[in-house]
Amino acid sequence: MFDPDELERIREAKAEWEEETLAPTLERFGERQEEFTTDTQGQEVKRLYTPDDVADHDYREDAGFPGEEPYTRGVYPTMHRGRLWTMRQYAGMGTAAETNERFEYLIENGSSGLSMAFDLPTQKGYDSDAAMAAGEVGKAGVAIDTLRDMEVVFDGIPLDEVSTSMTINAPAAVLLGMYIAIGDQQGVPREDLRGTIQNDILKEYIARNLYIYPPEASMRLITDIFEFCGTETPNFNTISISGYHIREAGSTAAQEIAFTLGDGIEYVQAALDAGLDVDEFAPQLSFFFNAHNNVFEEVAKFRAARRMWAKIMEERFGAENPKSKQLKFHTQTGGSTLTAQQVENNVVRVGYQALAAVLGGTQSLHTNGKDEALSLPTEKSVRTALRTQQILAHESGAADTIDPLAGSYYVESLTDDLEEEAFEIIEDVDRRGGMLDAVKSQWVQRQIQDVAYERQQEIEEGERVIVGVNEYQVDEEPDPDVEDMDEENEGRQKERLAEVKEERDEEAVEEALAALRDAAAGDANLVPPIVDAVKTYATVGEISNALREEFGEYRPSA
Repeated sequence: MFDPDELERIREAKAEWEEETLAPTLERFGERQEEFTTDTQGQEVKRLYTPDDVADHDYREDAGFPGEEPYTRGVYPTMHRGRLWTMRQYAGMGTAAETNERFEYLIENGSSGLSMAFDLPTQKGYDSDAAMAAGEVGKAGVAIDTLRDMEVVFDGIPLDEVSTSMTINAPAAVLLGMYIAIGDQQGVPREDLRGTIQNDILKEYIARNLYIYPPEASMRLITDIFEFCGTETPNFNTISISGYHIREAGSTAAQEIAFTLGDGIEYVQAALDAGLDVDEFAPQLSFFFNAHNNVFEEVAKFRAARRMWAKIMEERFGAENPKSKQLKFHTQTGGSTLTAQQVENNVVRVGYQALAAVLGGTQSLHTNGKDEALSLPTEKSVRTALRTQQILAHESGAADTIDPLAGSYYVESLTDDLEEEAFEIIEDVDRRGGMLDAVKSQWVQRQIQDVAYERQQEIEEGERVIVGVNEYQVDEEPDPDVEDMDEENEGRQKERLAEVKEERDEEAVEEALAALRDAAAGDANLVPPIVDAVKTYATVGEISNALREEFGEYRPSA
């Protein structure tokens, strides 16, 4: 990229600057600290970056143009100049009616996509009246027991006009079935349904523990969804391969890339082993990344991940369709960076994180409410979080040109460094038999836990400053305005579930569940019988239990 003679002149000029200009200043004033490092990598941040730091950079090979391989600069030719990212706000408010109300509020305030959070019982495949659900119904999201709940959630919301992302994994096929059933009720052609199911079970074994079935059975459900949606709902993203929770568990940026793409490799290979064609299902794959506070590291992370996925899909899997090589991703600002102390500071954190996501070329974005370290966000904090995105879009200029930090010696060097380290981790995973084996042996989990422990030690010892926590504290905190949880919700949800069970056709339910059990015992695609079952108002728990009978439940090794 640079003329060798010119590079040598730059090196000589830098050495002269260091001796004549820098050295006297350092001797007299020094610097703020002895060493500067990236936020999570711990890599040294040099005092100054020059063309010499990207001497081997080949523009066409390493950066290229937006919409063309290697997609470093973006997956679409016009990126945010042509269409702004989808502005999502995570919502799931105890009951279906409350969630519908929040969705309507967000749409009225300019949200261009819905993002649905489910309570823990739903995520674990339990009904609200199950013993295991006691005390958790509606607490971390909306309680969904039957299709009736989904009917209430989307009452008055036409599915052909919105895109819906659902954070659901182990029972993803069940909630997808409900969404399809709502679309069928509304008369929306299935090919017009748009949105995403997270459906990323490997990261549950790694970081969240909200799994149900053993990995092999879970992988079957995922590949069945790939196959079904490839023909039935071609505009619906079948999976959101999630680095977000890996980062929330404490990983470095390079680990977030490596383990996320490693999960993607495992899913692609599982689909190929199931007889699917890579260019038929791969365009429906999507990704989900975290955005933390170090703007430059985060932008470099997104750029490196795009470039890596294009290489992986072409070199490892022989993908030919350009859409199979495009890493399209949703971003959420970092929940683990939010502090209960001085919650107003979180508005600033979220703003910088959102900026990094936009500069990095995200396709959709969720900005956290300032109070999410304390509770579900209030309407006021959700509005502020949404306005953060709108100000970025319309006032900051960050969306006016494509990949604006490209060509920065620092950002290009950091992009290369992250790619190199992430590929090294993927090679280590390959030596261990792939992500599935690396997860089952707990190796991946240990890598993340070690980093998380080190970072926490740095915070406790004051080596890593967290504003308002270990520096710049205040003696008194005002009482925060938090979203109140109605403790009566659980009882009311159980009553609604009992009403549905009383009104439904029990014979139809039993026939649908029997058909599902038969499909699970064989090798038929499981999604059609799941869709049939939800239409009879079979519950999430009943459908999940039918699969539990065949697949069993996962118990991790010690």
